[in-house]
Amino acid sequence: MAERWQCWRCGAELGDIPRPYGRRAQCPACRADLHVCLMCRHHDTSKAKQCREPVADEVREKTRANPCEWFQARPGAWTMAAGQVASPPRSELDALFGNPTSAKPPSDDPAHRALDDLFRGSQ
Repeated sequence: MAERWQCWRCGAELGDIPRPYGRRAQCPACRADLHVCLMCRHHDTSKAKQCREPVADEVREKTRANPCEWFQARPGAWTMAAGQVASPPRSELDALFGNPTSAKPPSDDPAHRALDDLFRGSQ
């Protein structure tokens, strides 16, 4: 099975962009930098500095191009990218936590009145 090279941010196919990705390489679809930690095979959020390479310098901005010499692009970065986590359907959240738009505190609640006074000012 062929590896799928995709942008870490938008998932666009990167098959035409030559590897190894240089520091200035960008996704043709969303213009995201490609020489970034989230696109690297060493990236691991469970490790110190979020990197499996112990001698690599720390990179604080994981989504911006960086000069890391240990960078090795990996296929499948898009499925593991930050912010790409599948969210449960709204109905499941409402069933678990209730619908916050329908839950209005009673106007005679002293705590509610105190918060109104504090944040909106007394009327």
